[in-house]
Amino acid sequence: MALRTFEARVGWPVLRERFVGRIPERELVLLDEAVDFAARWHGDQVRPAGEPYVEHLLEVVCVLIEAVETTDIDVLRAAVLHDVVEDTGCALDDVRMRFGDRVAVLVDWVTKPAPTGGQSPAEAWSAYLARLHDAPADALIVKLADRLSNVQRLDSHPRPEKRRSYYQETVRSIVPLAQSHPWFRQWYATWCERFRHLAGDRPAVP
Repeated sequence: MALRTFEARVGWPVLRERFVGRIPERELVLLDEAVDFAARWHGDQVRPAGEPYVEHLLEVVCVLIEAVETTDIDVLRAAVLHDVVEDTGCALDDVRMRFGDRVAVLVDWVTKPAPTGGQSPAEAWSAYLARLHDAPADALIVKLADRLSNVQRLDSHPRPEKRRSYYQETVRSIVPLAQSHPWFRQWYATWCERFRHLAGDRPAVP
């Protein structure tokens, strides 16, 4: 089976037109606001391969709408905003004041916390991944779509060692989270096979 990938290089206005008919116009306006908010906070940030950061955020939305067929506007807004607290100076309270409690809760679930209580960054990251096992379904699909966007073209990452470690971490910690969702389960199974060459000494499928 071919690996389905998602792109957002065409930008939000073109994507928005694709979503007309799937999402009511009054809710697309709400999504417009989230896209604008995220774009302003992320500014000129870029991904490791050099693409504008906002493309990643929009890819996550594409996965949720076009593959998972999510139309819940709070989930879609949380998808656009999922990195704004972790990777910019925006506070979670800023998200809550602008977009409401539910969106803020979803963003909080997928935001990696800073190390606390003497934790190392690695320990904080492990605790974050473990916590995701208790995430509500709406937060979990945001996380699964987020990681999908990050790894769908993993061979394009400029650092070979990061490709290997990201593959292994995804197989170990993210693929198990996908097992309760049929579409993500199949996508990640296909992805594991597509990138099996990055497995190293670890099995490609848990």
